[in-house]
Amino acid sequence: MAHGEVLEFEEYVRTRQDALLRSARRLVPDPVDAQDLLQTALARTYGRWDGIADKRLADAYLRRVMINTRTEWWRARRLEEVPTEQLPDACIDDSTEQHADRALLMDIMKVLAPKQRSVVVLRHWEQMSTEETAAALGMSAGTVKSTLHRALARLREELESRDHEERAVRVLEASKEQERCAA
Repeated sequence: MAHGEVLEFEEYVRTRQDALLRSARRLVPDPVDAQDLLQTALARTYGRWDGIADKRLADAYLRRVMINTRTEWWRARRLEEVPTEQLPDACIDDSTEQHADRALLMDIMKVLAPKQRSVVVLRHWEQMSTEETAAALGMSAGTVKSTLHRALARLREELESRDHEERAVRVLEASKEQERCAA
């Protein structure tokens, strides 16, 4: 690889490493494994860097390398059974509350205007920067910031109003129960 391409690759990694690490974190649950996955993908891509004609597609290329690497790791893993006299206690996490929170969030997102919803999704779920969000939506960075500010304020208001409604329902149910017991 020519010296200029080495410098180009180093600059690319320096500017895109946070976004690429986020992609790796989505592929593997352990943060250390995600760093290993990214480093392996970067090492493999380094050897092929001069073959990527359109460098704007380098992110997609690296993500594909990470997916393929993760698949190789998964296939190569060893499933070793260790015989024991006692079985370990089975621990099953109850994710009911997490599902309920997600359902609530998806429901309250409906109160936002489409533009606000797009900004919230890109900034918080996709973890794009303000500039990346602005470019993706075709608006200025200032518009992204103000839209996000208004959207989050609206979501807070909606959460508070739903919380007050739930408390009122619980109070009414409790008072009805007390009336039934008193009668």
